Amino acid sequence: VQPPEKPLQAEEWNRLRENFRSPEIFEEVMLNSMIRCNSPIDVAKSLLTHVAKCNGDIAYRTLVKYLTLCVQQRQVSEIRDVYHIMKGKFKVLESGAYNLLIKGLSDSDEWRMALTLLEEAKKIMIPSRTSYEFCIKAASRHQEMKLAFELYREMLAKEVVPTLDVLQSFFDFSRGLKGAELQKELFGILLYLREKQIYPHETFMQSIKLWFESIPGGNWKGHLTNIKDSGKCPVCKHQLEDSDLTEEEYSILSERIIRDVIHGTDTFRKTSPQEFEAFQTFVENRLPFDIVIDGLNVSHINAKKMQCENLLEAVNCLAKENVRVLVLGRRHMLSNSSNWKREIMNEMQNKAHFFFAENISEDDPFLLYATLRSGKHCKFVTRDFLRDHKACLSDTLTRHLFRKWQRGHQICYSVFSQQPALRYDCVVQTTGDTWHIPYKDVFEEKYSYQVPRKWLCIQQK
Repeated sequence: VQPPEKPLQAEEWNRLRENFRSPEIFEEVMLNSMIRCNSPIDVAKSLLTHVAKCNGDIAYRTLVKYLTLCVQQRQVSEIRDVYHIMKGKFKVLESGAYNLLIKGLSDSDEWRMALTLLEEAKKIMIPSRTSYEFCIKAASRHQEMKLAFELYREMLAKEVVPTLDVLQSFFDFSRGLKGAELQKELFGILLYLREKQIYPHETFMQSIKLWFESIPGGNWKGHLTNIKDSGKCPVCKHQLEDSDLTEEEYSILSERIIRDVIHGTDTFRKTSPQEFEAFQTFVENRLPFDIVIDGLNVSHINAKKMQCENLLEAVNCLAKENVRVLVLGRRHMLSNSSNWKREIMNEMQNKAHFFFAENISEDDPFLLYATLRSGKHCKFVTRDFLRDHKACLSDTLTRHLFRKWQRGHQICYSVFSQQPALRYDCVVQTTGDTWHIPYKDVFEEKYSYQVPRKWLCIQQK
């Protein structure tokens, strides 16, 4: 439907409606089309007036569509009017309407009204992430940083996860501002990145660098660098934190993973207790291993090759002299099929230990168990991120140890390269007068287990 270019009279709207294939959804389709074409607001208004005259009322959905057009065009007084109409007609609004109203008002001189709407929404729901972030940015834009941080802390308390975009905006809007309290808040965001093991992308990293360098009287200077395998920063000569866990941390982690993940509720959904027991016996009789490979996962690494060839390449690459390798396989690998050739399987079994689980089994508990039982030196190979298992762990400390252990023990194996597990910990870290922040070139929505090699080193002179 092509929307008209100017407002229409009642009979003209009626004529269009009658000629429309499904008259009962005419208004909805027409308003969608107006949103897409960004039609003048008075054209949409004339349709609403016509609907109100015909029906004696305007449906909630129709008002929300009109509101969408008003927000798109920053028609602040119209947004306010629609809000008053909706509040008068409906007892409660849903999150989509609140989101639109907050978005439309937060970017205007009426931004404080957006805060009022956020408070109103809180009485009936946990507001959406975008509602919070529109209000945070509005407060930051008007240099009300205290208010912006209050909203940010409230978000975290309600387990609403902030986007990197809003975290970056705190550094952008705080540039050149004085105040120990503000500094403490921004250091808090950096420690949040550390705790959640989030790597900022390059533009976010630049915002952090510029903020540090703009602190009045702070004398901070940032440099971009690459950290070598030794873990020593070439700029400030500072040694980064070790990725190794202490004996105590390692035993806490092993105990918790075996309790929460392996014997937790999930393991036996895809494998049987008998199979897992057989696996435990198998492992205990052959300990320790140096490398544990998730065979099925690695076998899919290059679609152009047979799965058994992919796995053979990985085994050849990793099973160097005196290295004890365990490959977690599946029963179907022994079937001598087009993807799993018997002679290649035999060749691999001469170079590594193999355990073949049932075809419906879940690999990760097997992988974690064999690696942890082998001791602190043992590494593992999978392209999985193991996110589900981190979620099973019952407390923050264990989740933190799990990620740290994972960063130091997961070998990132791909078609092109094998990135060894790092000796230093790839996470935001500080000594007070230095900060080291690992960053990625581009924003990644999905968390990747591949750690960055690029770092921002910030020193206070």
